[in-house]
Amino acid sequence: MNEHDSENIAGLLEALGYENCDDPYKADITIINTCSVRDNADKRFFGTLGQFKKVKKSRPDFMLCVCGCMPQQPRVVEEINKRFSWVDIVFGTQNIAKLPELIEERQKTGRRVRAIVDNNPNIDEDEMKPVRMHSHKALVNITYGCNNFCTYCIVPYTRGREKSRMLSSVCDEIRSLVADGVIEVMLLGQNVDSYRDAAGHSFADLIKAVNDIEGLERIRFMTSHPKDISDEMIDCFRTCSKLCHNIHLPVQSGSDRLLKRMNRHYDRAAYLEIVDKLRSAAPDITISTDIIVGFPGETEEDFEETLDIARKVRYDSAFTFIYSPREGTPAARFEDQIPDDVCHERFDRLVDVMNAISFEKNQEYTGNIYEVIAEGVSRSDETTVSGRTDGFKLVNFTTDKSPEEIMGRKVKVRITESKTFSLEGVEVE
Repeated sequence: MNEHDSENIAGLLEALGYENCDDPYKADITIINTCSVRDNADKRFFGTLGQFKKVKKSRPDFMLCVCGCMPQQPRVVEEINKRFSWVDIVFGTQNIAKLPELIEERQKTGRRVRAIVDNNPNIDEDEMKPVRMHSHKALVNITYGCNNFCTYCIVPYTRGREKSRMLSSVCDEIRSLVADGVIEVMLLGQNVDSYRDAAGHSFADLIKAVNDIEGLERIRFMTSHPKDISDEMIDCFRTCSKLCHNIHLPVQSGSDRLLKRMNRHYDRAAYLEIVDKLRSAAPDITISTDIIVGFPGETEEDFEETLDIARKVRYDSAFTFIYSPREGTPAARFEDQIPDDVCHERFDRLVDVMNAISFEKNQEYTGNIYEVIAEGVSRSDETTVSGRTDGFKLVNFTTDKSPEEIMGRKVKVRITESKTFSLEGVEVE
């Protein structure tokens, strides 16, 4: 979501005549886009912000902007005003389209601008012309905000109440993207399964409509919520040929007691039933998840239940986190916080289990041929190209063609080696 916000911001700046600069300390205008999900991001943000004070002092015309989730929290804006008052513009997640007006106001009046909107009901993606990171794939918002209020999560407070775009608007945007060379889209929402536009269209309706768009080859989405995923949506994995057989389905914990305390509105039995339905609709589906370790009140028995559900589901990959208290959330006020040493010990045990399962599952790919969309030169080896399978497996492969020749195109790759986090292969005709 933040990545797509950055694409939109870049598009707005380009429309004003700005060009990208690789060095944020030498640019005419620098925007720091922030995230509030983890406490570590807060610390890094204030440290980074301080590094620009000398730039501002030596170049008075240099403009520094702060945006994203952090400014949606009053304490952060207060801290900026107190310690970093020289920051030119501060705006939030819900008025990104107004950035050109904010820049003009700063330049004309000479006054520093603080523009935070708490719950904008009229966020309009049609105003944005993002500068995409990839020519062949695009991020597309279908909802904004969140209504779930999980007790550990800051998102509903930083991105506002949930709003769904019209199905027709989403499809029009995707048609325009396809005309510009896009073959893969990622539909974005804090909870895509609760999508419901003003005409009553469901997420399954949207998937089916996007599936009918000519020229599009792959559909992905994130993130699903187990409490809202419907049987009709699950059936789309069987009936919609362009829908990738991959889903990110956060479980957070395997303990019913903790799931209730997290305000997740499902239990482990319901979650496992969803997994069974998904694998019935698409036996080759890959499943990733989020898991929180050390949530307040977590006992050893609770943690063992988390390990148990990980072994039962056998996730292809997982984002594992040590619980991070976020000021303003109910869980931050719980008195039974877990000691750091216990959290880290449990975290290491969970990672060992998850990595072993990922490695075992990836071994099944060795020797087989898969369609991969080439995305770029591998970060670790300039002689290989990297890309993703339909199931979102990262593949690094060698080819006789130049990277430019196959970038953004589907190629067939035989997997020669399987690792824990990636696959190795060679292109075949």
